[in-house]
Formats: sequence, C-alpha cells, structure tokens
Amino acid sequence: MKPTFYLTTPIYYVNDVPHIGHAYTTVAADVLARYKRLMGYDVYFLTGSDEHGQKVEKAATTAGETPLELADRVVKRFQALWERLGISHNDFIRTTQERHKKGVAHIFKDILDKGDIYLGEYEDWYCTPCETFWTETQLIDGRCPDCNRPVEKLKEESYFFRMSKYQDQLLAHIDAHPDFIQPKSKRNEIISFVKEGLRDLSVSRTTFTWGIPVPGNDKHVIYVWFDALTNYITALGYPEATDDYRRFWPVNVHLIGKDILRFHAVYWPTFLMAAGLPLPEKVFAHGWWTIEGQKMSKSLQNVVEPNMLIDKYGVDAVRYFLLREVPFGLDGDFSHAALVQRINSDLANDLGNLLSRSTAMAVKYFDGVLPAPAELNENDQALKKRTEEMIAAVEACLNDLAFSKALQAIWEVISAANKYIDESAPWTLAKDPALTGRLATVMYCLLESQRIVHIILSAFLPATAEKALASLGCGGEKELIGLTWGGLKEGAVITKAEALFPRIEG
Repeated sequence: MKPTFYLTTPIYYVNDVPHIGHAYTTVAADVLARYKRLMGYDVYFLTGSDEHGQKVEKAATTAGETPLELADRVVKRFQALWERLGISHNDFIRTTQERHKKGVAHIFKDILDKGDIYLGEYEDWYCTPCETFWTETQLIDGRCPDCNRPVEKLKEESYFFRMSKYQDQLLAHIDAHPDFIQPKSKRNEIISFVKEGLRDLSVSRTTFTWGIPVPGNDKHVIYVWFDALTNYITALGYPEATDDYRRFWPVNVHLIGKDILRFHAVYWPTFLMAAGLPLPEKVFAHGWWTIEGQKMSKSLQNVVEPNMLIDKYGVDAVRYFLLREVPFGLDGDFSHAALVQRINSDLANDLGNLLSRSTAMAVKYFDGVLPAPAELNENDQALKKRTEEMIAAVEACLNDLAFSKALQAIWEVISAANKYIDESAPWTLAKDPALTGRLATVMYCLLESQRIVHIILSAFLPATAEKALASLGCGGEKELIGLTWGGLKEGAVITKAEALFPRIEG
C-alpha cells in the first residue's frame, strides 16, 4: 500500500479577491503535492473557501445580495485561478457545504458535552474586519493591533472554550515535537505567546446570523475561526470514521501565511485536544510579499493580481518566480524587474537554451534517434553523479519545505550540463567519423541528465516539463521510467525543442 501524504492550504476568505499571497501558498502546496505523488505517495491535497462571518454578511448586504450569493460569486474566482495556475488539489471544501456544517456542529457539541465549552458573558473591544476581540492592553493607540482600524466595545452573551486549561499540554506538545511549528522563529514566537497565559476563548456570536448555529441554541452562531479550522477534518468525512479520515488524519503539513499562525498553532491544537483528536504533524508559516518595497494594500492600489501576471509572463514563469526568489518562511519583495530577470536568466538562458541546443544536436548528428552510449569517461561520470546527487538534495530540501534551495540544486545540474557541452565539444567530435561512439555517449549523457531534471521539474513547472519530456522522447512516461540513470532508451525519438521561455526584451 502506498504511503500517504495529506497537506492543506488555508481556506481563503470570500470577502477578498485572490492576490499574490493566496497564489504563493497554493503554488507551494501544489509543488509539494506533485512531488510527493512523483515519489509514490497517495496524496490528499485540500484547499477551499471560508464563507461565514460578519464581514461576509455586511459585504453581501452592501452589495444587495445574500451572503451565499456573494460566496458563490467570489468562490468562482479562486477556483478559476487555481485552474489557470495548474493546481492539482484533490478537494475544494466550502464552509457552506452540508458535510462541513455537520462536522462543525458535531465537534462543538462534543466539546460542550465534555464541559470544555460553557456559556458566559463577553465584554471587550471588537475589530469587525479581523473578527477578533482585544483587551484594552492589547490595543495600540486605541486601535486594532493587527490592522490598525477602529474597534468598538461589545458586550454579549457568548459560549467560551476553556483554552486556558490546555496551556501546559500545548507547551508540552510543542516541546516534544520540535517540527510541529516551523520555521523555528515562528515556533519561538508561539511558545512565548502561550507562556504569557492563555485566556478562555469566545467561540460564539449573537450580533449576526451568517454562520453555523450553536447546537441547541440557535440564537448563537459558531465563531468563524472555530468553524473554519475544522475544515481540515470535515473534508475527510469527520465525524464519520471514513477511509479518508482513517488514512489521512493527522495532516502532514498545514501550509499557511504567518498572519494566521496563532489560530493554527494555538487555537486549532487546543480544540483538537479537547475533542480527543490527533494533532497536526506540522504547521508551516511562510512570509509575506511586499510589492516593489511597499506593503501590499488595497488603499495603495498595489495588490498584485495573479491573473494579470499569468497573462503577461505565463503560468510556469510565475510559479518559478514565487518559489525561487525568496527562501520559504521569509518575507520577500515582488517586482516586475526581478521576475523578468529570472525569466531571461534562469528560464530562457539556462533551462530553455540547454534543451534546445541538446535536442538540436541530437537531430543534426543522429537524425533524432537516440544512440546507445559507450562506456562513460570521467567527465560523463561527473555529470551522472551530479544529477544523482541532485535527486537526494531535492528530496531533503522539499521535506524541509525549502523550495528555493531545491530549485537551486536543480539549476546546479543545468549549469553543469551547459558546461559539459562546452567541455565535450560535440561539434568537434561530429567532424571525425572515428569519434561517433564518443559523440553518442556525450549526447546520451546530456539528454539523460535533462530527462531526470525535467521529471523533478514537473512538480514545479508542469506544462514546461511536459513539453521538454515530449521532445526527449519520453512524454507521459515520467512515473514509469522514474529517476534512475539509464531511463532513456536507445532508439528514443528526439525532436528539436522550441524555446521553452522566450526572452522578454525591454
């Protein structure tokens, strides 16, 4: 039976339009999912939309539609973008689906029956955009510490979750599982937050109706974060012990932006502890993108719209840039100049040029029919070894979610192959019929190295890799041939590759 791998993106809030941050998380998750499938895993990759809460209700009223009409309209934008970006998710969950509502009501009632949710009264400062209550001391100049907007004093009856009860248990879990929160700086941040003391958490609202009713008291709706986080198990069929739930939970990795780390590393694990359910293996919080050095914001009108980037530069160029430019976990800066530089240098010059040169020579010297190699000399062995070492390096990097480092390791092989052409000088070998055997070996090593590179790149640049593998005579067979050196067979038909990435001038 195949090993399993379950990964998730956050579910994206429908009161937002898809931007580069959403694309970043989802492309990273897609690369991981594709890579794990390539390595023989049975992968469950979940994304979706968060559709309840006061913000959605308010926005719908303003737009003169029902909250569900607004959600139906906006969710299509996310789904269409994921299709354009080549996202290979297995499931797309919406919090308005019955399967989800049933699971949320069940876990809420279960924790309520155990006595870890109780009815009380809440009075504090509330920020509507963040859907968060704050204490007086947490406010900054009387405003929300997260978004700097005004807050209002609210007093309402509320159900509370006994989060304080799980403080020590959560700290012990973090201590016993060093990889539970990544990267390390975020782990330290959460440890100090929890050590400051966890307060009980308000988990219901009475000031609006757009949400899942509290079981047995429909005057209250369940707090949007309690509702949203539960998607990770309701998608697998919880509360039923379905095959998917039994096989895939606990999740291998929740991929999230750093702004929602506290919800995933404090609230979610304590909810699961109270319900007696296994905790996630890893929560990984990546950084934010600034735009040309400035924070991305609607008011600055500098929100980068991914569809526009795809129209201008192509899907795989955007996927490559997002994961190559910045180490995953750190903040990064987006600029068109940096993207064009990556396309021209890494994709057009290095990757594309290598493939078109190599395939053109195979067509010119051997009529596009791959010859059998003779014994490898020192130079050939060095390229083979470099390629094989890269396979292990990429595996290690992707297990650490170090996407940028994985791409760097792949590009080192591309550089080595370009250098190998110059050192082997096939054009000189071709002039002497006595050296045809040597020329055959050079061509074989060159093309076989690229076959392995493009199989691994199929996780990052699926459309590009498909084109490249087709011109190398092994289209559609990457899972069958695998990553062992020697997969290209004598007699394979090689065709001259078109430019994978045309240079962008000006």
